[in-house]
Amino acid sequence: MAKHGKKYLAAAAKVEQNRWYTPTEAVALIKETATAKFDETVEVHFRLGVDPRHAEQQVRDVVVLPHGLGKTVRVLVFAQGEGATLAREAGADFVADSDEMIAKIQGGWTDFDVAVSTPDLMGKVGRLGRVLGPRGLMPNPKAGTVVPAEDLPRVINESKAGRVEFRVDKTANLHVPIGKASFDANMLFDNLAALLEAVKKARPASLKGTYIKRLTIANTMGPGIKLDPIQAQSMEVRE
Repeated sequence: MAKHGKKYLAAAAKVEQNRWYTPTEAVALIKETATAKFDETVEVHFRLGVDPRHAEQQVRDVVVLPHGLGKTVRVLVFAQGEGATLAREAGADFVADSDEMIAKIQGGWTDFDVAVSTPDLMGKVGRLGRVLGPRGLMPNPKAGTVVPAEDLPRVINESKAGRVEFRVDKTANLHVPIGKASFDANMLFDNLAALLEAVKKARPASLKGTYIKRLTIANTMGPGIKLDPIQAQSMEVRE
């Protein structure tokens, strides 16, 4: 069993393990349990009542967090011609509009956080699956990262503003960041509410029974705080 340091134990002592916290209480406690020397990421962990082995019970979508993630997001765009021009004008950090850039990525270069592509280049992008796939960087229509050239500015702006993709894993869990521990409580609350709304909308139509079974919120180095699933699902972004 892993041993925890004094800071973790002190933070864990503030959390009642058998209690289901309201969203407001949980967000306040997240602030109190952030003890690392760096600005910890706040993550939400879902246990869903889906069976990921069935294609119709996959849960995958994107959400634009109202207050972003608190970090610089580097966007790479696969586009040519007018699409490449639009991507550069919209602030894309990298534009892969040449075989040279594609070869660079094929060689293992992945110094970017989000990859977007126009449909006409997906034939070439498909060859990069071994590099991009394991890192979660493969453009995908379902994730809204394969779009016509005219939509590139919107997707680039959303990505830099706090656009987050979520996807259920093979154990029926979701793990999604919602910001930094340095965010004020209202910002974290709003981001959490926006995420909950997006996850609810992504509920598979074929699912019967409980959808969101358990919810936990935690800092990178902190203890998990159990959220009351019923109260969490009634959250709304504050004006």
